[in-house]
Amino acid sequence: MTLIVILAVVVGLFVVVEIGLRSLFGFGNPLIYIGDEQIGYLLAPNQHTRRFGNRIEINQYSMRGSPINKTPAPSGLRVLLLGDSIANGGWWTDQTNTISMIMMRSLTSSTNSNYQEVEVLNASANSWGPRNELAYLEKFSNFNAQVVVLLINTDDLFATPPTSLPVGRDRNYPDSKPPLALVEVWQRYIAKQKPIPEMEAVHNEAGDRVGINLEAIGKIQALTRQANSQFLLVMTPLLREIAQPGPRDYEIKARQRLNDFSKAQQIKYIDFLPIFNSTTNPQALYHDNIHLNLQGNKFVSEVMERSLLEILGEASLDH
Repeated sequence: MTLIVILAVVVGLFVVVEIGLRSLFGFGNPLIYIGDEQIGYLLAPNQHTRRFGNRIEINQYSMRGSPINKTPAPSGLRVLLLGDSIANGGWWTDQTNTISMIMMRSLTSSTNSNYQEVEVLNASANSWGPRNELAYLEKFSNFNAQVVVLLINTDDLFATPPTSLPVGRDRNYPDSKPPLALVEVWQRYIAKQKPIPEMEAVHNEAGDRVGINLEAIGKIQALTRQANSQFLLVMTPLLREIAQPGPRDYEIKARQRLNDFSKAQQIKYIDFLPIFNSTTNPQALYHDNIHLNLQGNKFVSEVMERSLLEILGEASLDH
Protein backbone atom coordinates (compact mmCIF):
# COMPACT_ATOMS: atom_id res chain seq x y z
CA MET A 1 0.00 0.00 0.00
CA THR A 2 2.81 2.38 0.95
CA LEU A 3 4.55 1.71 -2.37
CA ILE A 4 1.37 2.57 -4.24
CA VAL A 5 1.05 5.84 -2.30
CA ILE A 6 4.67 6.77 -3.01
CA LEU A 7 4.22 5.93 -6.68
CA ALA A 8 1.04 8.02 -6.83
CA VAL A 9 2.81 10.99 -5.20
CA VAL A 10 5.74 10.72 -7.62
CA VAL A 11 3.44 10.51 -10.62
CA GLY A 12 1.38 13.42 -9.27
CA LEU A 13 4.49 15.57 -8.80
CA PHE A 14 5.67 14.66 -12.29
CA VAL A 15 2.34 15.73 -13.80
CA VAL A 16 2.27 18.99 -11.81
CA VAL A 17 5.83 19.88 -12.83
CA GLU A 18 5.16 18.97 -16.47
CA ILE A 19 1.97 21.06 -16.60
CA GLY A 20 3.70 23.94 -14.83
CA LEU A 21 6.65 23.95 -17.22
CA ARG A 22 4.28 23.96 -20.19
CA SER A 23 1.75 26.52 -18.96
CA LEU A 24 4.07 28.94 -17.17
CA PHE A 25 7.19 28.80 -19.35
CA GLY A 26 6.16 27.20 -22.64
CA PHE A 27 8.63 24.33 -22.39
CA GLY A 28 7.75 21.33 -24.52
CA ASN A 29 6.72 23.52 -27.44
CA PRO A 30 9.88 25.25 -28.71
CA LEU A 31 10.14 26.91 -32.09
CA ILE A 32 11.61 24.42 -34.53
CA TYR A 33 13.93 25.01 -37.46
CA ILE A 34 14.36 23.57 -40.93
CA GLY A 35 17.54 23.41 -42.99
CA ASP A 36 17.85 25.19 -46.34
CA GLU A 37 20.65 24.69 -48.84
CA GLN A 38 21.06 28.41 -49.61
CA ILE A 39 19.70 30.21 -46.54
CA GLY A 40 21.23 27.77 -44.07
CA TYR A 41 18.21 27.47 -41.84
CA LEU A 42 14.76 28.95 -41.30
CA LEU A 43 12.16 28.92 -38.62
CA ALA A 44 9.71 26.25 -39.71
CA PRO A 45 6.58 27.89 -41.15
CA ASN A 46 3.18 28.08 -39.44
CA GLN A 47 4.17 27.87 -35.78
CA HIS A 48 2.57 29.25 -32.61
CA THR A 49 4.04 29.07 -29.13
CA ARG A 50 4.37 30.98 -25.88
CA ARG A 51 7.71 31.23 -24.12
CA PHE A 52 8.00 32.73 -20.63
CA GLY A 53 4.63 34.36 -21.21
CA ASN A 54 5.58 35.90 -24.56
CA ARG A 55 3.55 34.95 -27.62
CA ILE A 56 5.45 33.97 -30.77
CA GLU A 57 3.89 33.39 -34.18
CA ILE A 58 5.69 32.31 -37.35
CA ASN A 59 3.80 32.64 -40.63
CA GLN A 60 3.82 30.59 -43.83
CA TYR A 61 7.01 32.31 -45.07
CA SER A 62 9.00 31.67 -41.87
CA MET A 63 8.54 35.31 -40.81
CA ARG A 64 7.80 36.36 -37.26
CA GLY A 65 4.23 37.52 -37.71
CA SER A 66 0.75 36.64 -38.86
CA PRO A 67 -0.01 35.00 -42.22
CA ILE A 68 0.23 37.38 -45.17
CA ASN A 69 -0.80 37.57 -48.79
CA LYS A 70 2.07 37.22 -51.24
CA THR A 71 1.19 40.60 -52.75
CA PRO A 72 0.10 43.66 -50.75
CA ALA A 73 -3.13 45.60 -51.07
CA PRO A 74 -3.01 48.01 -54.06
CA SER A 75 -3.27 51.07 -51.81
CA GLY A 76 -1.20 49.64 -48.98
CA LEU A 77 2.29 50.23 -47.61
CA ARG A 78 4.48 47.16 -47.19
CA VAL A 79 7.92 47.23 -45.56
CA LEU A 80 10.15 44.14 -45.43
CA LEU A 81 12.45 43.98 -42.40
CA LEU A 82 15.38 41.55 -42.77
CA GLY A 83 17.48 40.73 -39.75
CA ASP A 84 18.74 38.38 -37.07
CA SER A 85 17.64 37.89 -33.46
CA ILE A 86 17.49 41.65 -32.86
CA ALA A 87 14.79 42.03 -35.50
CA ASN A 88 13.19 38.73 -34.51
CA GLY A 89 12.96 39.57 -30.83
CA GLY A 90 13.47 36.01 -29.63
CA TRP A 91 11.67 34.36 -26.74
CA TRP A 92 12.07 37.44 -24.52
CA THR A 93 9.87 39.61 -26.77
CA ASP A 94 6.12 39.27 -27.09
CA GLN A 95 4.69 39.31 -30.60
CA THR A 96 3.25 42.80 -30.06
CA ASN A 97 6.59 44.23 -28.88
CA THR A 98 8.85 43.30 -31.82
CA ILE A 99 10.42 46.14 -33.79
CA SER A 100 8.26 45.27 -36.80
CA MET A 101 4.99 45.39 -34.84
CA ILE A 102 5.91 48.64 -33.09
CA MET A 103 6.75 50.21 -36.45
CA MET A 104 3.57 48.90 -38.05
CA ARG A 105 1.36 50.42 -35.35
CA SER A 106 3.17 53.73 -35.50
CA LEU A 107 3.24 53.91 -39.30
CA THR A 108 -0.47 53.09 -39.40
CA SER A 109 -1.26 56.09 -37.23
CA SER A 110 1.19 58.45 -38.95
CA THR A 111 0.38 57.52 -42.55
CA ASN A 112 -3.31 56.57 -42.33
CA SER A 113 -4.26 59.33 -44.72
CA ASN A 114 -2.04 57.92 -47.48
CA TYR A 115 -2.29 54.13 -47.11
CA GLN A 116 -5.29 51.87 -46.67
CA GLU A 117 -3.17 49.19 -44.98
CA VAL A 118 0.33 49.16 -43.44
CA GLU A 119 2.40 45.98 -43.11
CA VAL A 120 5.91 45.57 -41.72
CA LEU A 121 7.03 42.02 -42.52
CA ASN A 122 9.68 40.46 -40.29
CA ALA A 123 11.95 37.94 -42.05
CA SER A 124 14.53 37.07 -39.42
CA ALA A 125 16.17 34.27 -37.45
CA ASN A 126 18.75 33.94 -34.71
CA SER A 127 22.35 34.45 -35.84
CA TRP A 128 21.52 35.25 -39.44
CA GLY A 129 24.08 37.40 -41.21
CA PRO A 130 23.94 39.35 -44.50
CA ARG A 131 24.46 36.19 -46.57
CA ASN A 132 21.51 34.42 -44.91
CA GLU A 133 19.33 37.49 -45.47
CA LEU A 134 20.42 37.78 -49.10
CA ALA A 135 19.58 34.10 -49.67
CA TYR A 136 16.14 34.61 -48.11
CA LEU A 137 15.50 37.54 -50.43
CA GLU A 138 16.67 35.52 -53.44
CA LYS A 139 14.37 32.62 -52.53
CA PHE A 140 11.21 34.48 -51.53
CA SER A 141 11.59 37.91 -53.22
CA ASN A 142 10.79 41.13 -51.39
CA PHE A 143 7.01 40.49 -51.35
CA ASN A 144 6.45 43.69 -53.35
CA ALA A 145 7.56 45.83 -50.43
CA GLN A 146 8.05 49.53 -51.14
CA VAL A 147 10.99 49.57 -48.71
CA VAL A 148 13.42 46.83 -47.66
CA VAL A 149 15.14 47.43 -44.31
CA LEU A 150 18.25 45.44 -43.43
CA LEU A 151 18.85 45.53 -39.67
CA ILE A 152 22.27 44.22 -38.64
CA ASN A 153 24.53 44.55 -35.62
CA THR A 154 28.30 45.00 -35.45
CA ASP A 155 28.96 41.26 -35.18
CA ASP A 156 27.16 40.69 -38.49
CA LEU A 157 30.04 42.33 -40.33
CA PHE A 158 32.04 39.23 -39.36
CA ALA A 159 29.23 36.70 -39.97
CA THR A 160 30.13 33.26 -41.27
CA PRO A 161 28.55 31.62 -44.37
CA PRO A 162 25.06 30.08 -44.20
CA THR A 163 24.98 26.49 -42.97
CA SER A 164 22.31 24.05 -41.86
CA LEU A 165 24.70 22.15 -39.58
CA PRO A 166 23.17 23.43 -36.30
CA VAL A 167 19.64 22.28 -37.20
CA GLY A 168 18.71 19.30 -35.05
CA ARG A 169 22.21 19.17 -33.53
CA ASP A 170 22.48 22.44 -31.58
CA ARG A 171 20.05 22.76 -28.65
CA ASN A 172 19.14 26.26 -29.87
CA TYR A 173 18.02 24.97 -33.28
CA PRO A 174 15.74 21.96 -32.66
CA ASP A 175 14.13 20.28 -35.65
CA SER A 176 11.38 18.51 -33.68
CA LYS A 177 9.30 18.92 -30.55
CA PRO A 178 10.50 17.10 -27.42
CA PRO A 179 8.18 14.42 -26.00
CA LEU A 180 7.97 16.25 -22.66
CA ALA A 181 8.64 19.71 -21.25
CA LEU A 182 10.98 18.06 -18.75
CA VAL A 183 12.96 16.60 -21.63
CA GLU A 184 13.42 20.05 -23.15
CA VAL A 185 14.59 21.49 -19.80
CA TRP A 186 17.09 18.64 -19.52
CA GLN A 187 18.36 19.07 -23.08
CA ARG A 188 18.53 22.87 -22.94
CA TYR A 189 19.88 23.57 -19.47
CA ILE A 190 21.35 20.42 -17.95
CA ALA A 191 22.74 18.09 -20.60
CA LYS A 192 26.09 19.02 -22.08
CA GLN A 193 25.94 20.40 -25.62
CA LYS A 194 27.65 18.01 -28.01
CA PRO A 195 30.09 19.86 -30.28
CA ILE A 196 29.51 19.86 -34.03
CA PRO A 197 32.96 19.11 -35.49
CA GLU A 198 32.07 20.36 -38.98
CA MET A 199 31.32 23.84 -37.59
CA GLU A 200 35.04 24.45 -37.10
CA ALA A 201 35.52 24.86 -40.86
CA VAL A 202 32.60 27.28 -41.00
CA HIS A 203 34.01 29.42 -38.18
CA ASN A 204 37.45 29.37 -39.79
CA GLU A 205 36.29 30.69 -43.15
CA ALA A 206 39.28 32.13 -44.97
CA GLY A 207 39.45 35.42 -46.83
CA ASP A 208 38.09 38.90 -46.22
CA ARG A 209 34.95 38.11 -44.26
CA VAL A 210 33.98 41.76 -43.82
CA GLY A 211 34.35 42.31 -47.55
CA ILE A 212 32.24 39.22 -48.30
CA ASN A 213 29.45 40.47 -46.04
CA LEU A 214 29.62 43.96 -47.55
CA GLU A 215 29.26 42.35 -50.96
CA ALA A 216 26.14 40.55 -49.72
CA ILE A 217 24.70 43.86 -48.50
CA GLY A 218 25.41 45.33 -51.94
CA LYS A 219 23.55 42.44 -53.58
CA ILE A 220 20.56 43.01 -51.29
CA GLN A 221 20.55 46.65 -52.39
CA ALA A 222 20.78 45.62 -56.05
CA LEU A 223 17.85 43.18 -55.75
CA THR A 224 15.85 45.87 -54.01
CA ARG A 225 16.54 48.37 -56.78
CA GLN A 226 15.66 45.82 -59.46
CA ALA A 227 12.26 45.47 -57.78
CA ASN A 228 11.83 49.29 -57.82
CA SER A 229 11.93 49.34 -54.01
CA GLN A 230 13.83 51.58 -51.63
CA PHE A 231 16.60 50.31 -49.34
CA LEU A 232 17.50 51.27 -45.78
CA LEU A 233 20.50 49.82 -43.90
CA VAL A 234 20.53 49.98 -40.10
CA MET A 235 23.20 48.82 -37.64
CA THR A 236 22.92 48.59 -33.84
CA PRO A 237 26.03 48.40 -31.65
CA LEU A 238 27.00 45.84 -29.04
CA LEU A 239 26.48 47.08 -25.49
CA ARG A 240 30.24 47.09 -24.82
CA GLU A 241 30.80 49.47 -27.76
CA ILE A 242 28.83 52.22 -26.07
CA ALA A 243 30.76 54.95 -24.19
CA GLN A 244 34.42 54.36 -23.37
CA PRO A 245 36.57 52.63 -24.49
CA GLY A 246 34.20 52.08 -27.41
CA PRO A 247 34.56 49.57 -30.27
CA ARG A 248 37.68 47.47 -30.56
CA ASP A 249 40.25 48.28 -33.24
CA TYR A 250 39.06 45.61 -35.68
CA GLU A 251 35.47 46.81 -35.21
CA ILE A 252 36.46 50.42 -35.85
CA LYS A 253 38.07 49.36 -39.14
CA ALA A 254 35.04 47.27 -40.16
CA ARG A 255 32.67 50.11 -39.23
CA GLN A 256 34.66 52.54 -41.36
CA ARG A 257 34.54 50.13 -44.29
CA LEU A 258 30.77 49.88 -43.94
CA ASN A 259 30.47 53.65 -43.76
CA ASP A 260 32.64 54.11 -46.87
CA PHE A 261 30.76 51.33 -48.68
CA SER A 262 27.38 52.90 -47.91
CA LYS A 263 28.50 56.26 -49.24
CA ALA A 264 29.98 54.72 -52.39
CA GLN A 265 26.81 52.69 -53.02
CA GLN A 266 24.54 55.60 -52.08
CA ILE A 267 22.87 53.51 -49.39
CA LYS A 268 20.82 55.32 -46.76
CA TYR A 269 22.49 54.11 -43.58
CA ILE A 270 21.66 54.57 -39.88
CA ASP A 271 24.47 53.84 -37.43
CA PHE A 272 22.97 53.65 -33.94
CA LEU A 273 26.30 53.84 -32.10
CA PRO A 274 26.53 57.67 -32.11
CA ILE A 275 22.76 57.89 -31.58
CA PHE A 276 22.89 55.65 -28.50
CA ASN A 277 25.95 57.49 -27.23
CA SER A 278 24.04 60.78 -27.39
CA THR A 279 21.18 59.48 -25.22
CA THR A 280 21.04 59.35 -21.45
CA ASN A 281 21.51 55.85 -20.03
CA PRO A 282 21.69 53.89 -23.32
CA GLN A 283 22.40 50.75 -21.25
CA ALA A 284 18.70 50.80 -20.29
CA LEU A 285 17.85 49.97 -23.93
CA TYR A 286 19.42 46.48 -23.76
CA HIS A 287 18.08 43.08 -22.74
CA ASP A 288 21.63 41.67 -22.70
CA ASN A 289 24.98 42.51 -24.28
CA ILE A 290 23.58 42.55 -27.83
CA HIS A 291 19.78 42.35 -27.87
CA LEU A 292 17.38 45.20 -27.18
CA ASN A 293 14.53 45.23 -24.67
CA LEU A 294 11.11 46.81 -25.23
CA GLN A 295 12.46 50.29 -24.53
CA GLY A 296 15.27 49.70 -27.02
CA ASN A 297 12.88 48.33 -29.64
CA LYS A 298 10.70 51.43 -29.30
CA PHE A 299 13.70 53.76 -29.57
CA VAL A 300 15.10 52.03 -32.66
CA SER A 301 11.65 51.85 -34.26
CA GLU A 302 11.09 55.61 -33.88
CA VAL A 303 14.39 56.47 -35.56
CA MET A 304 13.84 53.95 -38.35
CA GLU A 305 10.30 55.21 -38.92
CA ARG A 306 11.52 58.78 -39.46
CA SER A 307 13.97 57.56 -42.10
CA LEU A 308 11.31 55.41 -43.75
CA LEU A 309 8.95 58.38 -44.05
CA GLU A 310 11.78 60.45 -45.55
CA ILE A 311 12.54 57.68 -48.05
CA LEU A 312 8.88 57.28 -49.00
CA GLY A 313 8.54 61.05 -49.38
CA GLU A 314 11.59 61.25 -51.62
CA ALA A 315 10.36 58.30 -53.69
CA SER A 316 6.96 59.91 -54.23
CA LEU A 317 8.65 63.13 -55.34
CA ASP A 318 10.78 61.17 -57.83
CA HIS A 319 7.60 59.78 -59.35
